[in-house]
Amino acid sequence: QAQLVESGGGSVQAGGSLRLSCVPRGGTFSYYGVGWFRQAPEKEREFVAAISWNGIIKYYADSVKGRFTISRDNGKNTVYLQMNSLQFEDTAVYYCAAARGGPSHLRAGSSDHWGQGTQVTVSS
Repeated sequence: QAQLVESGGGSVQAGGSLRLSCVPRGGTFSYYGVGWFRQAPEKEREFVAAISWNGIIKYYADSVKGRFTISRDNGKNTVYLQMNSLQFEDTAVYYCAAARGGPSHLRAGSSDHWGQGTQVTVSS
């Protein structure tokens, strides 16, 4: 059973925006690093972005720098991924992940908890 729940995916035209949200299924991830990964058809899952428990440290994949922004509101127990200037190549299933080891573990591909994913489709 997925321990994180993603929402906010959908279909958008190139150049458009979407905001993804991630919440834990019960409990809290206030002291976890939280990140986003994505997997396109016939491709391996790849790291997108990660944020430390206090929001100070943020990492991004080169492919999304300047277009995507990760943030969190620990009072609402929610992590967001704001995606602007979406491109066809951003089409994928996006997964939320949480790691006690923080954003560096996530950037290395390691996570303690995963969501089931939300589909993002960008039409050119």
